Amino acid sequence: MHKDELLELHGHMVEIMNTFRGMDAVDSDAFAGYDELDVTPDDVHKSKSEHKHAVFVLGNSLATIMSEDEFSDAGRIGKRMEELAEDAESKL
Repeated sequence: MHKDELLELHGHMVEIMNTFRGMDAVDSDAFAGYDELDVTPDDVHKSKSEHKHAVFVLGNSLATIMSEDEFSDAGRIGKRMEELAEDAESKL
């Protein structure tokens, strides 16, 4: 995936995150891990690896919110996103 495509994906995921943030049922700390990264789709000067890591961390948070448990489809996706985020972080 090219960096511009990754930035576009990152932007779409942030839009989804913002929708969830507006819901009362979603824990206010659900995206704390993503927020701590301080990498947004607008940060075009940041590396492709940093954006990739942010996408995986955000994907994990989104999947966790949507999952009922770790054995649901979304729960398994969340677990895989967590693994990918750890792998991406080790390559930073």
